[in-house]
Amino acid sequence: MVITARTQGGLEETDDTIRAARGSATLLPLDLAEAGQVEAIGPSLFQRFGRLDVLVHCAGALGRLTPVAHILPNDWADVVAVNLAAAWRLIGTCDPLLRQAGAGRAVFVTTGRARAPKAYWGAYGATKAGMEHLVLTWADEVKTTRLRVNLFDPGVVATRMRAQAMPGEDSSTLPKPEAVAPALAALCLPGELRHGELLSARLALGR
Repeated sequence: MVITARTQGGLEETDDTIRAARGSATLLPLDLAEAGQVEAIGPSLFQRFGRLDVLVHCAGALGRLTPVAHILPNDWADVVAVNLAAAWRLIGTCDPLLRQAGAGRAVFVTTGRARAPKAYWGAYGATKAGMEHLVLTWADEVKTTRLRVNLFDPGVVATRMRAQAMPGEDSSTLPKPEAVAPALAALCLPGELRHGELLSARLALGR
């Protein structure tokens, strides 16, 4: 298992959780906004491990919640870099290894906001919608291979991004990430046959 995060603190926090469950992981500091870092992932994985079985892309940039007419160029570029361009680069760098895997699996985490426009959420929603389109197009392109590609919508979950977007919300009333993780993990299993779909954690967990 290789986990990535922009900060060392984020990596170490996740690593502690994995170790507590008697697992192990390779830590890879990564800024998804940096094209060169993302494009080096595939070659780096091949050089060290010779393979890649599963790719889970769970990252996003909220940006400023502001009217579309007021979105600043720099803010727009930042959100596009993380939410859309990084997904495109990940596909490009990981596609060869995932195709070679016996049962390659790729899961991209998305949001309902990509399909439900709302005032002030334009940059976030538009870039996530673009990511969905890109991923489903890739899925159509690899449908005759053993690679399975899907989108996963966790729904409303108690995360730092959610707290940033809804600062007055009581996060104790929201599901924790670990509550929806099993539904995502199921999409990574070798026996998973669904492909080119958008799966909802709420439906998968019967909520």
